[in-house]
Amino acid sequence: MRAEKNVFLIGDTKSFMVNAVVKGLGKEGFEVVQTLPSVNEIDRIKEFPSIWVMYLDDQVKNQKDILVYIKDKIIENKLYFFFIGNPDEISEACEFVPKELVRSSFERPLNLSALASALEDVVADEAKAAEKKKILIIDDNPTTLHNLQSQLETKYRVFIASSGINGISFLIKQPVDLVLLDYEMPVADGPKVMEMMKQEISLASIPIMFLTGKSDKESVVKAVALKPEKYLLKTMPAKDLIREIDSFFEGK
Repeated sequence: MRAEKNVFLIGDTKSFMVNAVVKGLGKEGFEVVQTLPSVNEIDRIKEFPSIWVMYLDDQVKNQKDILVYIKDKIIENKLYFFFIGNPDEISEACEFVPKELVRSSFERPLNLSALASALEDVVADEAKAAEKKKILIIDDNPTTLHNLQSQLETKYRVFIASSGINGISFLIKQPVDLVLLDYEMPVADGPKVMEMMKQEISLASIPIMFLTGKSDKESVVKAVALKPEKYLLKTMPAKDLIREIDSFFEGK
């Protein structure tokens, strides 16, 4: 599904107001994929847009699981997320989906024109982002993930995954131009994830750079023997890391 002008709307599909939003956005040229606020229902969607809107109701307190699920989806997939609701509902929902992850919130009664304008802004941002190279960082350390993401996202479109299995699942849905892969992780470490990628035809050609905190000779030799594009130390200054990645893409 094309990202442009497509919206994923989460809300009661039988609600008159929710359906009014669907109809209104349709008149503005958006194609709306509609689903109930349910983890199972969302998981059935094989391919969804990067713009998500959730229409809240007075059941916010009973929707903790779906909100936490959405928070994880926003982080993993770099989604643009919007709330629609009254002030109390939005405040309660932001206890589970932090405000910094929400692009904007719209109070009821809804100004549909304002919502459509905000979505149009996202479409424009998406067009710019599409021109950037895409990088997936796979690391089990949240601090490392977010530090690297903040360092790289000024020049690249950066996605993150907290485990090798999550990384593989993401790549199957959305291939990238480069994977920065933690060499040492529980369950499936860097070499294992690399092996899994090479065995999957659609992923085999994606370039991989190892990330590691070890610089001793033995560790370096083991990592280099697997023939990654590069072997990068997590302790290296941000400017050096960016220079290594820039150099790789320029060489390509």
